Amino acid sequence: MARGVTVALTALALGSFGLTAAESAQTRPHAAEPTHAVGHDNTALTIDGKPLSIWSGEFHYWRLPSPDAWRDVLQKMKAGGYNATSIYFDWDFHSPKPGVYDFKGIRDVDKLLDIAKEVGIYVIARPGPYINAETDGGGFPGWLVTQKGKARSTAPDYLAAADEWLSQINPILARHQLTNGTGTIIAYQVENEYYQNTGDGHAYIQHLVDKARANGITVPLTGNHNGLFTKELDIEGYDAYPQGFNCSSPDKWQGLPDLSGEKKPGEPLFLAEFQGGAFDPWGGPGYDKCRQLTNGDFEKAAYENNIASGATMQNFYMAYGGTSWGWLASPESVYSSYDYGASIREDRQLTEKYLVNKRLGYMVQSVAPLTKTEQVTVAAPQNSALQRRDRRNPDNGTGITVVRHKDVNNKAKDTTHLALGGYPSVPQEPGTALTIDGRDSKLLLSDYAMDHQQLRYSTSELMTHGTFGPRDVALLYGRHGQDGETVLRYADRPEVQVISGHVQQTWDPASGDLRLNYKHDGLAQVLITPPGSTPLLLLLADDATADTYWRLDTPQGPVLASGPELLRTSAYDNGVLKLSGDTGKAANLHVVTGTPATSVTWNGRPANGALDTAGTPLAGPGPVTLPTLGGWKYHAETPEAQPGFDDAAWRAAPKHGLWGGQKSIHPRALRLQCGLIKNSRTRI
Repeated sequence: MARGVTVALTALALGSFGLTAAESAQTRPHAAEPTHAVGHDNTALTIDGKPLSIWSGEFHYWRLPSPDAWRDVLQKMKAGGYNATSIYFDWDFHSPKPGVYDFKGIRDVDKLLDIAKEVGIYVIARPGPYINAETDGGGFPGWLVTQKGKARSTAPDYLAAADEWLSQINPILARHQLTNGTGTIIAYQVENEYYQNTGDGHAYIQHLVDKARANGITVPLTGNHNGLFTKELDIEGYDAYPQGFNCSSPDKWQGLPDLSGEKKPGEPLFLAEFQGGAFDPWGGPGYDKCRQLTNGDFEKAAYENNIASGATMQNFYMAYGGTSWGWLASPESVYSSYDYGASIREDRQLTEKYLVNKRLGYMVQSVAPLTKTEQVTVAAPQNSALQRRDRRNPDNGTGITVVRHKDVNNKAKDTTHLALGGYPSVPQEPGTALTIDGRDSKLLLSDYAMDHQQLRYSTSELMTHGTFGPRDVALLYGRHGQDGETVLRYADRPEVQVISGHVQQTWDPASGDLRLNYKHDGLAQVLITPPGSTPLLLLLADDATADTYWRLDTPQGPVLASGPELLRTSAYDNGVLKLSGDTGKAANLHVVTGTPATSVTWNGRPANGALDTAGTPLAGPGPVTLPTLGGWKYHAETPEAQPGFDDAAWRAAPKHGLWGGQKSIHPRALRLQCGLIKNSRTRI
């Protein structure tokens, strides 16, 4: 979007900054709720002592000036596998002049954080003072340039200004901490991308740490300063953009780094910003190229590679980019669009990247042993074109194996056999193989206690699993047409019912292994009932089918639904399961739930049959007819600006020497000097 257009839209979307004294943020009453302990151990963030994998996406409320749209984006993030969002709080957006702060309307961050709590998504708060974010002045207010002291230092006038901002924003953030039980903030970032490893630099960071604590911040203090401030901060983070910001060659990848060396002793490996797209500069190739560069294949390969590096906290920049309204964009870096090639487009539509992220996010949140793993050395793949990285949980033996091409630009289709879970050759079924097609990557689990089941290994990737009332449910997936093999171990031979699809089964009484072989083709359903134990409903899908599934959790248990384009919310009310969401086309809603439900509603309407095997049909969007636009009225302005305008009949200006001694001036020149004629360089 052209900058000139941005100015025209600003008055409509943002309104005026209001250069009068702004009211301080309103304190909203919160009902008393249980407090929580938020901390960390050597490998993960912890909540009430329980390790948690953080799968976060960056979102900037000031690039979406509509509180109703904030809810839309946060719901889509939550449904799309993110359990957290990282948010910059822009000093410049709230302070038009010294001592004046506006937290009303589209700047109401209290409301933003209330929405995050209602949606059920954690927040990593990043109040600066400096934020970068391709904003004009890096988020510093324009009035800061009048100060003599060096910004981002211990200069007294700068610290006084920064403290003024933090005294405004920190109490708001403190009111929304998970530690207080009144919000979902789980971490607070001190400064941003600050690399001054000097005495003054450390003193500056310590000043901000002390200020945060004095203002009531009790959650862990984090950074993204690449390990420079481990003494001052609880969890120091690392930024990584392996593909850089040149989207002009979207088919050529750079290598994917092993980031395990960035882990600091006693802290989890925190990727405070990992590439979720790229910004497009003036004259750049456009955001569609950036989305192509960092597409679903990139996400899968890069994010699984990070897990193989031991990362348990990943924040992807951006999840939703939005628009830099009101001259907020840094003019030397970007134009008004900040789409970023993100998984959610600037117009809030979902992309292929969003669906890949959903599969990975669901998996990370389901597989608790990922919060504590150690690197192990195993035999290399038989196919030398491939590489594997392995980790194992030292407490329970859960193994993860990540397999992909050594050359990230290799687009061949290669097959191999691996040793997984103590098995010398996987898959075992003759004529089957593990296939890596082009830039595909696979994260495979072995020796995993999956709810009430024991998963020995699978060459399908796990998307999600859980206990749904009297049975366990697990959803695994793979590329369409590729072989899949899953082995589960039982004390006695289970009953196996293939509900749909084609699945071969083999039982080994000596080992107690039930081996299932299949091809990923649509959806195969297998019900496994061990004697005297919890049954397992196994859903074996190809990628496209897996993408139709959505998981949301309620206090009564998890809900798994397939069919709609988006599942936004789920809740139980007197036995009725109430679902809300969106459809992009006609679909079939099928719901798997463990809590007995008498019926299901979809967007307030009965969805009879949704709990049955066949499901219930959902109508797609109705037709939209746009009105015929015509009869435009317009009036041409400044005709004298046209090169062929004849101004010969105009009278000359009086000879009064008003223009620096000039005795006369042509009327056209007079109008130009007075700024009455617009051109591409004149701002009126």
